[in-house]
Amino acid sequence: MATPLLASQPHQAQRDARPQLAHKPGWATLVLFCGLLLTGIAYTAWSLKQDVSASGTVITTITPFLLLGVALVIALGFEFVNGFHDTANAVATVIYTHALPAPVAVVWSGLCNFLGVLLSSGAVAFGIIALLPVELILQVGSSAGFAMVFALLLAAIIWNLGTWWLGLPASSSHTLIGSIIGVGVANALMHGRDGTSGVDWAQASKVGYALLLSPLIGFACAALLLLALRALVKRQALYQAPQGQTPPPWWIRGVLILTCTGVSFAHGSNDGQKGMGLIMLILVGTLPMAYALNKTMPNEQALQFSAVAEVTRQALVRSDPQAAPADPRQTLTAFIGEPKAGPQLVPALAALTGMIGAEVKGYGSLKRIPAEAMANVRNDMYLTSEAIRLIEKHRLVAFDADTRSHVQLFKAQLDDATRYIPLWVKVAVAIALGLGTMVGWRRIVVTVGEKIGKTHLSYAQGASAEVVAMCTIGAADMFGLPVSTTHVLSSGVAGAMVANGSGIQTRTLFNLLMAWVLTLPAAMLLAGSLYWLLNHIF
Repeated sequence: MATPLLASQPHQAQRDARPQLAHKPGWATLVLFCGLLLTGIAYTAWSLKQDVSASGTVITTITPFLLLGVALVIALGFEFVNGFHDTANAVATVIYTHALPAPVAVVWSGLCNFLGVLLSSGAVAFGIIALLPVELILQVGSSAGFAMVFALLLAAIIWNLGTWWLGLPASSSHTLIGSIIGVGVANALMHGRDGTSGVDWAQASKVGYALLLSPLIGFACAALLLLALRALVKRQALYQAPQGQTPPPWWIRGVLILTCTGVSFAHGSNDGQKGMGLIMLILVGTLPMAYALNKTMPNEQALQFSAVAEVTRQALVRSDPQAAPADPRQTLTAFIGEPKAGPQLVPALAALTGMIGAEVKGYGSLKRIPAEAMANVRNDMYLTSEAIRLIEKHRLVAFDADTRSHVQLFKAQLDDATRYIPLWVKVAVAIALGLGTMVGWRRIVVTVGEKIGKTHLSYAQGASAEVVAMCTIGAADMFGLPVSTTHVLSSGVAGAMVANGSGIQTRTLFNLLMAWVLTLPAAMLLAGSLYWLLNHIF
C-alpha cells in the first residue's frame, strides 16, 4: 500500500506549489484601473480637440467624429484584448515560480507594457501598414477604407477572444497579419483581379518568416540556454521546482523579475505599434486636415524638402528625359498595383516629385496647406514614396549613384512627412495594452504554467524561456518585424521542458500547433468575409 502513496507525492507537491490565482481585485487595483481608463479617455479627447483646432478647420458636422469614435474604440479594443491575451505569457513564469504574487506581477507587467509602447520606434507600425493594399490606403477615408480597417480589427478581436476562451496561447500578431492578407485578397477579388495581386507578398513573406522562425528560435535557444546554465552554474536550487508557496532565493527572484520586465517591455514596444499604425490610418481617413501630414515639421525643414524635391526631379529628368505622361498619378498607381518598369515610369516619378515640391514651396510649410488639399498632398507623397520603394526593391531602374542618393534622400523626407505617430496615440495605445494586461490573464497563464510540461516549472526553465523571448522580440523590434510573444515564450517553455527531461503534454502541444496552423487561414477568412459584408453595408 506504500507504493501508491509514494507515487502520489510528486503530484501532491505540484498541487501544493500551484500559485493562488483566484485573487479578487482589491480597491486599490480597481481605483488604479478606473483612474487610468478615465485619464486615457480625457487625454485622447483633449488631444483630438487641440489638433483639430490647430488645423483651423471649421466643424460643420459630427459624422467624422462619430466614425472616428467607433474606429478608435475598435482599434483600442484590439490592443486591450492583445494585452490580456499575449502578456499573460510574460507573467506566467514569475507567477508559477512564486517570484511575484499574481496581482503584483500583472500590474507590474502592465506598467512595463505601457513604457514599452511609449518608447517604441514606430518601425513595426509602418511595416504592418505596408502589407495593406495601396489603393485602400490612398482612399482610407472612403467607405472601402473604413470597411478595410473595421474588418481586419474585428476579425482579429473575434479570433483572439475565441482562442482566449479556450485557453490557447494563439498569436495576436499572427491573427492581425492574417486579417490584413484576407482583406487584401478580398479587395482584389471584388475588383475582378487575381486574389494574389491584393497583397505585397514580398513584405508578407518577410513578416511570415519572422512569425514562422521565431517559435523555432524560442524552442531551440531556450533549450540550449538551459543546458548551458546546467554546465556553468551548479546551484541546484536554480533547477528545482518551488517548494509549496515559498518564494525563490533572492538572486533567482531578481533574475525572474528582470526577465519578466524585459519580456513585458519588449511586448509593448512590438505589439503596441500594430495598433498605432491602424489608428493613424483611421485618423488620416476621418480627419485628414489634422493628421494627413506631420505638421510638427519645422518651416526650415519644409523649405529644405522643396529644395530636395527639385534636385531629385532634375536628376530623374537627366536619367530619363522623355516627356512625362498627362496623369503621372495614374501611371504610378498602375505601377504599384503591378510593379513592372514601363517607359513612362521615371518621367511620371519626376513629374509627381516636381509637383509635390512646388506645392510645399508654394505654401511655405506643411502647416499652411489648406484642409481641403491636405489629403491630396499626402496621397501624392505616399504614392511617390511607395513607387520609389518598389523601384529599389525590385531593382527595376538602373539609376546612377548620384541620382540614387537624391531619390533615397527624397524618400526619407517623404516618410518624415507622412509616417509619424502623435504622442497621444502612443499614450492611448499604451493605456489600452497596459489595462488589458490587468484583465482576463488567468486562462493563458494556467496553460503556460501547467499544461505545456509534465512537471512544475522550475526557476531555470522560466528564466531561460523569458530571456530568449525578451532578446528575440527586442531584435525583431530593431528590424521592424512583428513577432509573436505568445509563440516565442510558449515554445521557449516547451524547449526548456525538453532540455530538462521534464516531458511535454502532447495534447497541449497539439492544441498549440493547431492554433498556430489555423490562425492564419481563419483570420483571412473572417476578415475577407467581414470586408465583403461591410462594403455592402457602407
